[in-house]
Amino acid sequence: MSVSERWLLPDGVDELLPPEAWSVELLRRDLLDLYARFGYQLVSPPLIEYLESLLTGTGNDLDLQTFKVTDQLTGRLMGVRADITPQVARIDTHLLQSQGLSRLCYVDSVLHTRPAHMLTNRNPLQIGCELFGEAGANADIEIISLMLETLSKANIKNIHIDLAHVGIYKGVIESSSLDSELEEKVFDALSRKSIPELDALARSNDANADVILLIRDIANLSGGVDALEKIEATVNKLALSNAQRVITAINELRMVMEQIQQRFAEVEIGFDFCELRGYNYHTGILFSAFSADYGYALAKGGRYDDIGKGFGRNSGQLKTKARPATGFSADLKTLARLTGASQRNMDAVFAPMADDALLQDKVRALRAEGYCVVQALSAKDEPADFDCTQHLIMKNGSWQLAEL
Repeated sequence: MSVSERWLLPDGVDELLPPEAWSVELLRRDLLDLYARFGYQLVSPPLIEYLESLLTGTGNDLDLQTFKVTDQLTGRLMGVRADITPQVARIDTHLLQSQGLSRLCYVDSVLHTRPAHMLTNRNPLQIGCELFGEAGANADIEIISLMLETLSKANIKNIHIDLAHVGIYKGVIESSSLDSELEEKVFDALSRKSIPELDALARSNDANADVILLIRDIANLSGGVDALEKIEATVNKLALSNAQRVITAINELRMVMEQIQQRFAEVEIGFDFCELRGYNYHTGILFSAFSADYGYALAKGGRYDDIGKGFGRNSGQLKTKARPATGFSADLKTLARLTGASQRNMDAVFAPMADDALLQDKVRALRAEGYCVVQALSAKDEPADFDCTQHLIMKNGSWQLAEL
């Protein structure tokens, strides 16, 4: 490696420099204060864990995004976290062992083997909230509301939310006799919104043609609130064996939509029934927030009631009981870059180099009041070198502020 290459960062890895680092830090403080006002407690899981713990209850996508290393002390495989949510679930289930509601928040670095999309990097600064212990839709509404408050605090405008529910797809699939291979093909075509592939699969499988065509129609219905009514009517018309699961999911979506519209009238809400990320991980409502200023989801989340079962509990009947959970996360660096904030707003004062106890007392007093005081270290230092707008001068036997 040449000398010049030693200073290069790996592809897709970035760092925060002034003044951007201050922008991110100030937004972090504001958001944690916001979460505290909602009753969320801050946790800070470790950057690295044993792989079995880090990936418990998660899907294959997270496994592929996780860097693996060997622990030199035990020889066991460890992972550098690619998502903090499973760690927070472990803390709630195994360490806190709360039987009631538990509200937890976090903000820390994660590492991905590949960037999640073209506009991000491999080391996001993940921030989010998780709510445990409530299976009802009110928990999802609180989390979505907090996600929208997060974007508002970051000064993100023109927000659009996409809602989905894995119960719709699961209810339809469970009403069919698709084998695992054909189901995988249907799922893959749906997730890519490939209507011709779904048509071809329906033609080649007469016994499940109606179900596959329903899934095709659901993919085409992604859009406004009228899509819910059309899905409900079609499901009832086909008399699916597991129609009730689909209807329950539709009713949950309708309730969440109405509550969010009531609280955030300026937010546009739609439905994307092809949004099935984390299909084997999520158990209910899914949601993603978008803005016209950014081409990918700014924040996303959903319900994942089964993850706690994998960690287990230490006492009696709670040992294998799954714990209801819902949450959201976002990349703090992306939010800070979109918010428009540039740097920390502090009045900068230049103090001369002087061996004077009165001067040092004045410098300490100004800093205590919130001023940024930059003191010269040599005679060559000038106020213009530090963007100072004021300086300290000796006047009438005391050090006083004066405009430059």
